Amino acid sequence: MQKIRNTEGVFMLGIIYCLLAVLIGKEAAGMFFASGDGKNNKFWILSCGAFGTGILIFGWSTYMISWAASALGAQKPLFYGNVFVMALSLVFLIFLYTMRYRRDNTILSGYERELIRDKKQFRVEVIFFVILAVLISWIMFYVFYIKDGVLYSGYTVYGDYAPHTAMIRSFSLGNNFPTQYPHFGGQDVKYHFMFQFLVGNLEFLGLRLDLAYNLVSILALLAFLIMLYNLALRITRSLTASVCTILFFFFRSALTFFQFVIEHLVAGDLAETFKTNMSFIGYTPNENWGLWNFNVYLNQRHLAFGLLIVALVLWMFLDWVEAGCAHREKGWHWLIGRVFSRDAWKSRNLENALFAGMLLGMTSFWNGAAVIGGLLILFGFAAFSDGKLDYLVTAAAAVIFAELQARLFIWGNVVETSFYWGFLAENKSLPGVLWYLLQMSGIFFLGALVILYFLRDRRQRVILISFLFPLIFAFCMSLTPDIAVNHKYIMISYAFVAMFWGWAVVQLFGRGIWQKAAAVLLAVCLTITGIYDFVIIVRDNGPGRRVTVNMNSALTEWLADNLTSKDLILTPEYSINEVTMAGVMMYMGWPYYAWSAGYDTYGRAEIAKTIYSSTDENTVKSLVKQEKITYILFEDGMKFEETECREDVIAKAFHLVYQSEDGRIRIYETSNS
Repeated sequence: MQKIRNTEGVFMLGIIYCLLAVLIGKEAAGMFFASGDGKNNKFWILSCGAFGTGILIFGWSTYMISWAASALGAQKPLFYGNVFVMALSLVFLIFLYTMRYRRDNTILSGYERELIRDKKQFRVEVIFFVILAVLISWIMFYVFYIKDGVLYSGYTVYGDYAPHTAMIRSFSLGNNFPTQYPHFGGQDVKYHFMFQFLVGNLEFLGLRLDLAYNLVSILALLAFLIMLYNLALRITRSLTASVCTILFFFFRSALTFFQFVIEHLVAGDLAETFKTNMSFIGYTPNENWGLWNFNVYLNQRHLAFGLLIVALVLWMFLDWVEAGCAHREKGWHWLIGRVFSRDAWKSRNLENALFAGMLLGMTSFWNGAAVIGGLLILFGFAAFSDGKLDYLVTAAAAVIFAELQARLFIWGNVVETSFYWGFLAENKSLPGVLWYLLQMSGIFFLGALVILYFLRDRRQRVILISFLFPLIFAFCMSLTPDIAVNHKYIMISYAFVAMFWGWAVVQLFGRGIWQKAAAVLLAVCLTITGIYDFVIIVRDNGPGRRVTVNMNSALTEWLADNLTSKDLILTPEYSINEVTMAGVMMYMGWPYYAWSAGYDTYGRAEIAKTIYSSTDENTVKSLVKQEKITYILFEDGMKFEETECREDVIAKAFHLVYQSEDGRIRIYETSNS
């Protein structure tokens, strides 16, 4: 097994990689994020832009060079990818800074010298963002960490970490080029994987798995929240409303808590239930999964990075919205002017539009849902903005880049888009869907329509309407076999609409005593369910409620040493364990992961069940050869899909090559090896 080295020098390689990525990102994208008004300290925008852009550039460059090295026969392709990318970027930066210093007597570019406009506000923001960073770091490590050679994953997150850690390990310990999906090996990769590649590469460079995964997760979420804060500040022009936006982002709105309280008050066990409950509360389908609370950002770590890129692109296009809304026409005259006038279509900044499209397109295999959500919001912007040609350029560039990646990575069929009305609402009538929306989000989305009525700023109305487009999409369209994954589009709308609730609470609180009381009550209604959800996150991921994996496993080591990405191993339907931590290509891992990504898990499940349970040696050999299975793992007392498994036929047909020290697990090599 490729040992993960823990010397300080090697550890620092991962940190140096990230720092070089940020510096390259700053030079590549700094000039594109110079817009905004006087209330924003652009230091934050440049920092977030540098991180997001740099990680995209470094991630893709390292991946493509490593893939090329693998195709040329390299056993450790990541070595060549990292050496080339880091060396080239270092040479470029030294040359650039030397030339700049000789010319200007400083290594700072012109736009970097005026990044802090309001020093007093900046000090407040530093304190606020440090608090955010501490909170995010604590919760990330609370649910996922390694101690004394054991990996601990909390109960509310380990299910999602199973495919993610398997993909991470397929790069850090393996050679997953061209990339396959470890829980459904031997085929293409339909699920966005570049965030996991980045983490795997950092582990390859010496960062321990939990440090690598948590580091990029913390930075991605923190950067997105900084951008969300700055977007709110630019749109609402209120520092307090921007802080409230972050509060409402963390703690969701729903009727759930109130229903829960009423139910247990009637039952007479409210106090006891509050003390002992370990599960997310919910009265709508799958709500008890934690679909709508902060847990989503803990188990779907790559979503925050995708939203960071979306926020950066939206920041750029606010210039277009502000210009389009500045026209003095009113009503229909203004709307008609946004469609049929020359200004409505004339390009305002083609270079920025192309760069924005490239950013979004390059993000499609980091988080595809975020890209689709971002394009939907931009569609809303475009409808009410001037410069529609620029929006078309951005959309076209994003689609072209995404399509190129899809053709590169997806060998089989792509899941087709279809109309699906009502999302998870059990009653698909319009009143039934609205009632579901009220239960699931409380006053948040339906109340946004009331906020829309009271907004007097045309620009704010346009932005709020646009932020609701991903929500509408989630209730009308399906892209995967599992409609529940549409929850991410709703979460995208939720994150951005939160700034208008921040504005509403601040506006209300700035008036009389009764309005202040109403503002406090409103804030409680908007957050109380999310606060209780957060309590459950802490409880359900605490001591005794974590899935553990031995990171020094002999089984993991043997698999990583002896199997390559060309091998396909038949195993029980594992989720996260010592086998998945080897990053091997499993014939059939836990089926939900692959099924929801669009793979035919039912067909493989039947074949796997037959291989494990058949009494006919020829049938087993024929299926193994047909499916190109190179290894079969058998575990004492195992069942496959509730069917009793037998080892005698497998042992007779194939050669035993591994047995665990306790004798519990055996691995057989087939003639396909």
